[in-house]
Amino acid sequence: MSFDLTYDDAYFMKKALQEAETAFEKGEVPIGAIIVVKDRIIARAHNLTEQLHDVTAHAEMQAITAAANFLGGKYLRNCTLYVTLEPCQMCAGALFWSQISKIVFGAYDPQRGFSAMGGQLHPKATISGGVLEEECSELLKRFFIQKRSLN
Repeated sequence: MSFDLTYDDAYFMKKALQEAETAFEKGEVPIGAIIVVKDRIIARAHNLTEQLHDVTAHAEMQAITAAANFLGGKYLRNCTLYVTLEPCQMCAGALFWSQISKIVFGAYDPQRGFSAMGGQLHPKATISGGVLEEECSELLKRFFIQKRSLN
């Protein structure tokens, strides 16, 4: 018996959403990220800014570090980042330096996303936005509604 699994952008974004749910449960802004090479997840991460008291502990930064450790090198060529929210300017800079090949994000961030802030990615990187955008946006909205109701 053979199974025909489809590993497309939606499949991997669902994995990033699982990480975002973990962040939500921890009281972190629910953003999740995974890094994939040849249809294999090599890094999973979510925001840890509150837990680590570190403004740089974004999901993307955590995933970059984990993937680099897995690969044994600082460059993430032939890798794809899946992240539930458009990366900010700081994360875009780190992704630029990592030379990651592809970035796929869920929800757009018109106020703080790298494109709104004039951030740049590596010129060879391909970018795809809006993958499972509704699901990614809904989780963020739910988090901030809950947070406001507690204050």
